[in-house]
Amino acid sequence: MTQPKLVAVGDNCLDAYLTNGLLTVGGNALNVAAQWRRNGWSARYFGAVGEDPEGDVVLAELAGVGLSPDDVERRPGDTAVTLLRDESGDRKFLHESFGVGENYMPAPEHCAVIAAADWVHLGTNANKDLVRRLVADHVPFSIDVSTAHLALRLDGVPMLFASGPDGVDEPVESLLSALRAAGASQVVLTCGRRGSYFDDGKGVVHAPATLVDVVDTCGAGDSFIATFLTAFRFEGREAAEALHAAAVAAAQTCTHLGGFPQKPRPIPDWLPAKYASFITDAQGA
Repeated sequence: MTQPKLVAVGDNCLDAYLTNGLLTVGGNALNVAAQWRRNGWSARYFGAVGEDPEGDVVLAELAGVGLSPDDVERRPGDTAVTLLRDESGDRKFLHESFGVGENYMPAPEHCAVIAAADWVHLGTNANKDLVRRLVADHVPFSIDVSTAHLALRLDGVPMLFASGPDGVDEPVESLLSALRAAGASQVVLTCGRRGSYFDDGKGVVHAPATLVDVVDTCGAGDSFIATFLTAFRFEGREAAEALHAAAVAAAQTCTHLGGFPQKPRPIPDWLPAKYASFITDAQGA
């Protein structure tokens, strides 16, 4: 059987962990593509980085997992950077910039590859015009909207990933219904320790979370997405089984720093200088 052509499009970033002085490469779309490659699937990643040292780091790291740096555009401006502080394995965002990848629309030659893919995943903060183009061209795709549940038009979206409440007393049915009513055909809602839910209009399936000793939650949701998509769409697994496999993958990601296995780099000298005001504010908080 020929492997499906998988494409992830959109965000990438450098995650700077100020607590321990380490730097990793991440971003929802990049992490999904990296996990696909690590799991043996044929995948490409399209995004943009700046013409800066941060962009060099992103390109070097994605090449290490088998993604092509040639698929990433270099544009004048800054690469996305997120400043984080670790609090018992959970992240506290101190500063987040989207850089040249904000509202990213791929180059025409990359759009042709995307249109011919067997599945496309759009990362968080997806370009709304790209979403409408994929809908109009009947391209099979998913979007991760995280907590910005209704920020995009969702009519015609084949599959939606969203973050939901992790408190057991907070209902999820109303949120699932709202997302489907907005037009998403299938909705996957991840709710932390509460587990995940799948709604395709025929019923709601729930799977519990896989609990581990957490090192870092960064990228766990992206591992969940990558695994669920291949299990459900291309391995023929039922929704409950695919949710379980995705939960296991997410838990594994929580056991290491960064959204996919990589050797964290020391924060280089040029980054604190560039973001000095944010770092000073964070240290004083």
